[in-house]
Order: sequence, then C-alpha cells, then structure tokens
Amino acid sequence: MSKADRYLQAGTRDNTRRSYRATVEHFEETWGGFPPATGDAIVRYLAEYADQHAISTLKQRLGALAQWHLTQGFPDPTKTPAVRQMIKGIRALHPAPEKQAAPLLLQDLEQAVRWLERDAEQADARQDLAALLRSRRDRALVLIGFWRGLRGDELSRLQVEHTQAQAGVGITFYLPHSKGDRQHRGTTFCTPALKKLCPVQAYVDWITVAGIAHGPVFRKLDGWGHLAEDGLNSNSLIPLLRRIFNRAGVSGDLYTSHTLRRGFANWAAANGWDIKALMIYIGWKDMKSAIRYIDTADSFRALATAQRFTSATPRAQELTVAENP
Repeated sequence: MSKADRYLQAGTRDNTRRSYRATVEHFEETWGGFPPATGDAIVRYLAEYADQHAISTLKQRLGALAQWHLTQGFPDPTKTPAVRQMIKGIRALHPAPEKQAAPLLLQDLEQAVRWLERDAEQADARQDLAALLRSRRDRALVLIGFWRGLRGDELSRLQVEHTQAQAGVGITFYLPHSKGDRQHRGTTFCTPALKKLCPVQAYVDWITVAGIAHGPVFRKLDGWGHLAEDGLNSNSLIPLLRRIFNRAGVSGDLYTSHTLRRGFANWAAANGWDIKALMIYIGWKDMKSAIRYIDTADSFRALATAQRFTSATPRAQELTVAENP
C-alpha cells in the first residue's frame, strides 16, 4: 500500500469499509449483479430483498453501492427517479416501526451498580482478583456509558492516555475520531463527578485495581483475572451489558449498546434539559438524531425516582462537550 493509499484509507472508518465491502460482495456474489450497475439493476436488486430486510438495511446497502460507484469514478445509479420511487413503494407495502434499543431507566442503573458494588466487596473480602476486576470494570463501563451517553464503539475505543480523571472533580475523555467527527479533528467529552452513581470514581477505582497506565480503558478478562492487551470489541458489548443487568436482577434481554445512550437522553429530557443542551452534550449535529433517542414522557413515569438524584446529578449548564479545533 502506497503512502497516499494509507491516508486515503484512514479517511474511512473500519466499520464503514467492512460494510461497503460486504454490500458489494452481496450485490455481486449473492444476487448476481455486475457493477458498475444501472439504475434498473438497483431497482431489481431492491425488489428481490424488499420483503426480507428492513428499509434501514436496504438504505444502508444503497449508500454502500453509491459510495463504491463514486470512488471508482462511475455515475451513482442509486439516485435515479426509479430508485427513489422504489424506496417509497417499499415503505408503503412493508411499513414497520423503527427498531430501537430499550432505554436504561435510572432505577435499573442504580440497582445494577448497587449489585456490582456489593459483588466487588465480596470479591475483595475473599481475595478473588478476577471477580473484583470484573465488577470494577463493569461498574465503570455502565456509569461512563450512561452519564456520558457514549456509543458502544466509542466506549470500546477509550484510551487511558487520552483520559484525565480527578476524583470528586470530573473526567475528560478525548477520542481522535468518532462517528459524528467527519473531519477527524478529535472530540473531547467531559462530565463532572457526582454524589451518587459517579462515573469519575468508578473510573478511578477500575484503573487503580487493574493497574492500567496506557492502552484501552475497557478490556477482556479471563477467568484468572488476566487483562487482554486489546480493548473490548464493540460487538461484545451487547452480551456483556445483558449479562451485567440480568445478574443484577434487571431484565436486560432487550438491551443493546445504545441502551445507555438512550437512557441518558431520556433522563436528561425528563429532568428539564432542552433539546439544544442535549445535542451539544451528546454531540448530535441535527435535531432528528436527538429526537429519535427520546421517548414520550409517559414512557418515563418510572423516572419519578430520579427526583432523589436531583441534587446529586448534573444539570445541563454544568455539562459540556467541546470539539478540538
């Protein structure tokens, strides 16, 4: 690979490249298409899978096929009037509600953290290092993921050397790139220390017991308490989160890596954050992205218990997110 090719490749996220490659392979090998494709071929491709896949999946495939044609110097066949009409027709004949992760309620977060803290105390008492490490890691994972509203891939890519934490004060994370950072300028995420369910103290406790000085914050653990060098794979977060909440007595079978992010967004909306403050804190660029994460007030009546945390949790004006220039 040439030096120029390395820079060009770095401009596209790994997940995006894999998705594009899988789509082109599906179009060619599974369906039998021949790129460069025509608009008519794209219509027939969509028709073949219209009743098998969600509209979001079909649109992702269109995006990948469009990108392949553009990068290869061919006209984009997915922008023809017939393709647009096809998408409208699929929506009309196969209406389906958008699937979203179940949001994490604050009382469920509290129950899980309480269980993890108790588990850590018991592990420490019997000198079970593996169990202690797992409890400390899991507590830091769910608290940081919730209060900072991070995506699963962002949690998996946090690095110790890019994190500054001061117990009782706050914590700052720097990510060199993220999904919303199209220019790869890097993004800094901050959150203050809390009186309860504190992500800062959870991070300090985890880093201290794990003895991590550099590399990924969140890593795999084997049965003997040995830490992996690599960070957790973002795809492993779903079974990990479900295992954490199920063991804590919270039904976590519907939870995904977006559960923490949606949970925070709904908590913030229920506690008086306006949409602009929430967008700035999470890092959303458009209103539609934010609205998709917020349920109606009726869905969050259970958050009445959040009033007990009002003096212990951050208000919108106290939380900031800033992009590095």
